[in-house]
Amino acid sequence: MAKEGADMTEETEYMIDKNVSKEAENVESSGDAKEMRAVVLAGFGGLNKLRVTKKAMPEPQDGEVKIRVKACGLNFLDLMVRQGTVDNPPKPPLVPGFECSGIVESVGENTTGFEIGDRVMAFVNYNAWAEVVCTPVDFVYKMPEEMTFAEAAAFSLNFVAAYMMLFEVANLREGMSVLVHSAGGGVGQAVAQLCSTVPNVTVFGIASCFKHAAIRDSVTHLFDRNVDYIQEVKKISPEGVDIVLDCLCGENTAKGLTLLRPLGTYILYGASNMVTGETKSFFSFAKSWWQVEKVNPIKLYEENKVIAGFSLLNLLFKHGKCSLVKSVMDKLLCLYDQKKIKPVVDSLWALEEVKEAMQRIHDRGNIGKLILDVEKSPTPLMASDSTETSEAGEEEEEPEGDNDSKERMPFIH
Repeated sequence: MAKEGADMTEETEYMIDKNVSKEAENVESSGDAKEMRAVVLAGFGGLNKLRVTKKAMPEPQDGEVKIRVKACGLNFLDLMVRQGTVDNPPKPPLVPGFECSGIVESVGENTTGFEIGDRVMAFVNYNAWAEVVCTPVDFVYKMPEEMTFAEAAAFSLNFVAAYMMLFEVANLREGMSVLVHSAGGGVGQAVAQLCSTVPNVTVFGIASCFKHAAIRDSVTHLFDRNVDYIQEVKKISPEGVDIVLDCLCGENTAKGLTLLRPLGTYILYGASNMVTGETKSFFSFAKSWWQVEKVNPIKLYEENKVIAGFSLLNLLFKHGKCSLVKSVMDKLLCLYDQKKIKPVVDSLWALEEVKEAMQRIHDRGNIGKLILDVEKSPTPLMASDSTETSEAGEEEEEPEGDNDSKERMPFIH
């Protein structure tokens, strides 16, 4: 079974390799391998690098579960993958995506705990944006009966990350205060809901003005990122806050550390300020690096402050903390069953609408999670631009000079 899965992977890579001749491609695709639709990133860069194409369907190896995907989550991290700004990404062409939900179609040898037909949600180390995925059983969780596939795709990454930052890293307790950036996003809304499960927790949310009406009831105090939120927070809480959750980095790192109370914890879990345009910008990287306050351990010691970093995907795929994540997921599903938490879904998009969906999160237009609905029919105008009939998943390269014209103003949260 393992050898068969490895052969399938080699076949897939061969089919989509841009250097393979058309004749060889036709020979390879003429076999008995079943095909599926998938979003393929042909190379790092702008939205033009994304296409929906046909790929060989994977089969489960030992210890893996094969899932017929119903919905996939779209995160800001996926934009950074597209641009090639994450550490050690796979060599393109690749299928993006780290989380999905669907129905178990088969299981590999030595795989227990799941049966064909089970409704599940799963973490995937890339390859989630496809009709079928295979992932190790340790990354798969059964869905509650009342949970929809869209909710499940919005649940796993956002709520597990929010829970672990609040309770495993920062030790959130009764009477504490939390400041969260991007309060209208998927993680931000998960943080707000989880804070509401602890008595007398004050939540300071930072978000774009146009989102305030929709999310005002989810937090205690809400501020516009464009105002001096440090002074606004200190008017309410002169000593500052106990926990700062920062997905921005850059100048907000120094601001977050300034707001911490003694024994407070600042957690960095993203660096979205480094992304300002459709393609990777060296200037944005340099600016964010320059704005990050260089942490002095002696100063942390003197001020009794804690600074931490958190990456859920690294915790799963690099550090092997599957059991810890499983225990957190069990707690979260109990909270869901008790109707204390519920994923916020912003909108559903067809695979062929992936460019438009990514643009929406690019422009910070979402409140909650964007979902790729595998069974959704695309809007005709969108589908004509995003669908590729070639198995190579390629398209004509844009001139290098066009990248500069696509630079956008920095995002507003």
